[in-house]
Amino acid sequence: MNNAFQLKDKLIWVIGGAGYLGQAVVTFLSNLGAKILCIDMENRAADFVNNAGLSDSVATASFNINDTGFIAEFVKEQVALYGSPDGLVNLAFGSTSKRLEELTDEDFDKVNHAALTATFILAREVANNMIEKGRGSIVLFSSMYGMVSPNDEVYEAPMSKNPLEYGVGKAGIIQMTKYLAVHWAKQQVRVNCISPGPFPNPAVQQNYPDFIARLAKKSPMGRIGVADEIAGPVAFLLSDVSGYVTGHNLVVDGGWTSW
Repeated sequence: MNNAFQLKDKLIWVIGGAGYLGQAVVTFLSNLGAKILCIDMENRAADFVNNAGLSDSVATASFNINDTGFIAEFVKEQVALYGSPDGLVNLAFGSTSKRLEELTDEDFDKVNHAALTATFILAREVANNMIEKGRGSIVLFSSMYGMVSPNDEVYEAPMSKNPLEYGVGKAGIIQMTKYLAVHWAKQQVRVNCISPGPFPNPAVQQNYPDFIARLAKKSPMGRIGVADEIAGPVAFLLSDVSGYVTGHNLVVDGGWTSW
């Protein structure tokens, strides 16, 4: 158990690795000795890895999770290049940023095709490779808004509250986690998810200090989350120390959903 927290030489794929939270995850896992494949849209992964000075230890790939017809082929290509992953972290999400009154049927279907259908396909394809390997850990990402509704008082103008289709998709991730965890449990493939609380990106923090103050007031801890505080829980769920944890929704919200 002394080495259970270590991820040295484990191959971890991080989808959305160039995003605000994804960058913290990739950097932390790399520092723990994991071999990382950082995956994001267009050239985002390569740009982040080069700028962060991680190119010697982190490989990159370009991938649009919305292109569901390409997911199986993408997984096959990456397995051929790097081998079957020991872990998958999927931070990708979809949202229109529209108010409920503006949201169309097409908007709702399109977002949740990416948020739910694509997540299912990706998890299935990766898990099939993990099953052949004999084990693996999948970490999906939900949100506190997969469990509770946004508070209108926090999202005063000009801020827009997280839209309906985002919350519905994140709630679906929690259920998907439980279902897949049970389905693959005997094949030793664990599936868990993380539900972050308020982790606004640096641009929002800088441009909307009043909004940040309202978020902080809503949290029992009196502050917003820091990106690095997501990386530790991800590492825990990927490591052997959580070997008997599956089907769990790990809430990292400073107590937001506790009151």
